[in-house]
Amino acid sequence: MELTSYVVPLIGGALIGLATVGLMLFNGKIAGVSGILSGLMQRFTADTWWKVLFIMGLAAGGVLLQLIYPAALASTLTRSLPLIALGGFLVGFGTRLGSGCTSGHGVCGVARLSPRSLVATATFTASGALAVLIVSRLFGGAM
Repeated sequence: MELTSYVVPLIGGALIGLATVGLMLFNGKIAGVSGILSGLMQRFTADTWWKVLFIMGLAAGGVLLQLIYPAALASTLTRSLPLIALGGFLVGFGTRLGSGCTSGHGVCGVARLSPRSLVATATFTASGALAVLIVSRLFGGAM
């Protein structure tokens, strides 16, 4: 096992935790990315600027990681565009159905011991495991 196989995810998790705590501490807001993004698709309000900066920070972090450590984003998985679109649609549908996403429920809600977030996180974790099982067993992982 390489050092990077567990150190890089630990650093990433720590940075997510710091960003989440910072947003709550300094802005009083939950770092639910789907809610932040959907808020940008509504009318301009006083909250719009921090949401724009938050999303720009996510994009800038990805670009910075690609420049500093490109292997972290390297992938050998190849999927068809329709399958990727279907996956994106299902994630978006689940996010709306569950009134939040992995960052809102899984990171922020679980940390606050929110019963709704604990149930949501267990549900999307089980759903993801079931999807992997179905794709790997029924389709041989070839989707």
